[in-house]
Amino acid sequence: MLAEVGFFAAAIALVVGIYAIVSSVFGERTHHESLVLSGRNATYLAFIFMTLSVGALEVALMTEQYQISYVWSVSSPTMPTFYRITALWGSQAGSLLFWSWLMSLFAALATWLNWRSHRRLMPYAIAYMMAVLVFFVGLTLLYENPFQQWWIMPDNPANSQVIEATLRPAGAEVPDANSLAASAQGLNPMLRHFGMAIHPPMLYLGFVGFIIPFAFAMSALASGELSTNWIKASRRWALVAWLFLSLGLLLGGRWAYDVLGWGGYWGWDPVENAAFLPWLIGTAFLHSVMIQEKRGMLKTWNMFLVIGTFSAVIFGSFATRSGLVESVHSFARSGIGIPFFVFWFLMTLISVGLILWRRGQGLLEDEHRLNSFLSREALFVLNNVIFVALFVAIFWGSFGAPIASELFMNTNITLGTDYFLRVTPPLFLVLYLLMGVAPVSAWGITSAKRLGRSLLVPIAITLLCVVAIYISGVTSFGVLLGYGVVLLAGWVAIYETYRSVRARVRTHKENPLSALWHMASRNPRRYGGYLIHLGIAIIGIGVIGSTLFQQQTQRTIGVGETISIGGYELRYDRFEGAQISEDGRVMDIANVTVLRDGNELAHLRPRRDFFPGVDGLNSMSIAAAHSTLENDFYVLLVDWEELNQTTATFRVYINPLINLIWWGGIILVLGTVISTLPHEVLSTQTRQRLQTASPRLAVATGGD
Repeated sequence: MLAEVGFFAAAIALVVGIYAIVSSVFGERTHHESLVLSGRNATYLAFIFMTLSVGALEVALMTEQYQISYVWSVSSPTMPTFYRITALWGSQAGSLLFWSWLMSLFAALATWLNWRSHRRLMPYAIAYMMAVLVFFVGLTLLYENPFQQWWIMPDNPANSQVIEATLRPAGAEVPDANSLAASAQGLNPMLRHFGMAIHPPMLYLGFVGFIIPFAFAMSALASGELSTNWIKASRRWALVAWLFLSLGLLLGGRWAYDVLGWGGYWGWDPVENAAFLPWLIGTAFLHSVMIQEKRGMLKTWNMFLVIGTFSAVIFGSFATRSGLVESVHSFARSGIGIPFFVFWFLMTLISVGLILWRRGQGLLEDEHRLNSFLSREALFVLNNVIFVALFVAIFWGSFGAPIASELFMNTNITLGTDYFLRVTPPLFLVLYLLMGVAPVSAWGITSAKRLGRSLLVPIAITLLCVVAIYISGVTSFGVLLGYGVVLLAGWVAIYETYRSVRARVRTHKENPLSALWHMASRNPRRYGGYLIHLGIAIIGIGVIGSTLFQQQTQRTIGVGETISIGGYELRYDRFEGAQISEDGRVMDIANVTVLRDGNELAHLRPRRDFFPGVDGLNSMSIAAAHSTLENDFYVLLVDWEELNQTTATFRVYINPLINLIWWGGIILVLGTVISTLPHEVLSTQTRQRLQTASPRLAVATGGD
């Protein structure tokens, strides 16, 4: 019954979504307000039916309805409740349904929150949001249906008696429930990790969230309402999407670090890059729309950036779900590739056409021009150029070169990690430099002398830090330059916040914490941005340290013997084989002790997990780590060596400063949350004009 409920609810949502598109557009074009209102209500109704559909599948997972083939393929009787919940997005079909539900939720919320304040934009915004929803629900129902059920056809030949169908065929019998439960496959072992359970929904929230600014931008083009209203309607959506996408990337890195067993967190895998590409263009967009809001510039460019973000989201989903690329992160090869590509191509083509049309009408002309190459808007433009250059370089290495070689050379050329490590560091270096300089420049015109004075203290502190790093033994000019540029970006964020706090303390006689609170509440966008920059700078320090100074070794040792590396020792204490966990996995565990200068620091238990009865990848190595701010002592029990009671093979890594990546990520998240707090900040000039005019206004209105 749950399968039928879920299937028909999704089918009704599909029909309702199509109706919302037609009624919204036709009603707006013909000035029939009742049709427009009907389209709005259809958006809410689509969310209700998608909630019913995804709820039916989740209930089926929780109640072990193994007759539903999706439930049978991603869960089992021994699986813990937490992973039974997260199995909803554990495979292609369920993840598409979950994506569709998120799209319906975001569309309903965006419609509800903006209906009164941005009424003119809403009909076309609804049409675009519903078009994306209809596409994904259509994929779910026609290509990746999670509500297919197992049936027995006793009249068929013996090798074809078991079939899949959503509705019960004539003459079909229900399979034995105990047999289905006994043969249920369970969730992919690689996904049984907290980070991976949370990582996909974070990415989906980011991907879906960026569709909202795209819908409002396209609505502005379609309606001709090309003021900054579309930016005001969608800025927080873009920030929230960026927040979730950042969280998804960080959690994905943590999963790779804990589970994949190679001592790192980012391998420039095509699927990793498919999620990183929208982040790059989305970050450029968030910076660029500030220029349009402040100076009325880059209107056409911002439209292309928001289309680029949407296009990157759809293309990345296409690449990872169609079988275009093979990766440990990607879904199985599927027939949805062609529909995905067609949808992506058509939406991009229509959107670019709208930009060119409005550009030709003169409706996207900039209100000001660049007056200084050192102004904030000029530096933001350069910042955009670097983000786009990174996007192009990473896209080419991940997808462009392999696809082009396949199409034109009939061979498969893959650009490996070496390509990315050669191409991207100089671009990231310039990006961090701009992140340090741009916040202290002014809008309009900035002189080199003024900019230099603003940077004097941060540069001095940065030089002291670089000297300290040199004294500690780091002598490479390239490494010192990298540390210096990243530290400058962080110190600028700290110093600018300190200057503001100091000024408020002097003016209002407040304590520093109270001053900081009042400033952040008055201008959360500014001070949240400083915190984001600080978090990214801390991440940069962690990336440099863990990438350039990682140490590793691998040895086979007996019980009581040690491995020495980087001033540490690992002592093999004992082996515990064939330990059975609650979910049925078999664990081989090595007990080791970490020592430094003869002192015991930690007892670790690296292990190898084996999942009986699971087809394909059924074992993995789970690392153990002793973590400090200085480094991680990271140890793996190598799973392809023969294990016994007396010897084991270990691979050991020293990962300097790697925990700064996770701590920097937390600071980044906090800064983004602060930036989304609702508050409109008046410029100093506007506030002064209002204060000057207030006595006259009081007299004119009879006020006190």
